[in-house]
Amino acid sequence: MIGLIMAGGKGTRMNLDNEKLLLKYKKPVILHAVDSLKESNCFSKILALTSPNSPLTKKLLQENNIDIFNTDGIGYVEDLTLVLQSINDSVLVTSGDLPLLDDEIIKKIVSCYDSEKTWTSILVTNKFLNSLGLQSDYFVNYDNQKCNYTGISLINANKINSSENLDEHYIIIDDKRIALNLNTKEDYELLGTT
Repeated sequence: MIGLIMAGGKGTRMNLDNEKLLLKYKKPVILHAVDSLKESNCFSKILALTSPNSPLTKKLLQENNIDIFNTDGIGYVEDLTLVLQSINDSVLVTSGDLPLLDDEIIKKIVSCYDSEKTWTSILVTNKFLNSLGLQSDYFVNYDNQKCNYTGISLINANKINSSENLDEHYIIIDDKRIALNLNTKEDYELLGTT
């Protein structure tokens, strides 16, 4: 399995002078994702997807010996589709802006992988997200409840031809380590209170 970290976004919703993934929570946020994947020992390779939007993040990742896949930074779906079409393996994709990620939650998620399913998105319930003081614009109704995307997916890249008409499956894991995704300044302020 390959661990893929999405690290090429603009972080426009945070309106920062610097790159979002370089915000510090004990260490730069992107390194929490990197270290959680490394320490889980679940991956034959860890790959970070970067773009012209994130040159300083790319530099930090290279300094930490992480392989880089360069994209044009057009958008999350487009960049992810590009990299998945070049991989013939199972993949765990994670956002680089999950500062509470650790190796234990990564192992738990990897244990849910089913190679028969092309795409499985990991969700948290909206109720759980709200209990943490968080909110998200990205939701799906699943299992008779409103759920939110965590930015983590399990993918059988061998079955990907394009991002269209994918049969998406879902797994709910209500855990703050995957619920706290830094999208706004309020999210970052909340992080300081955890």
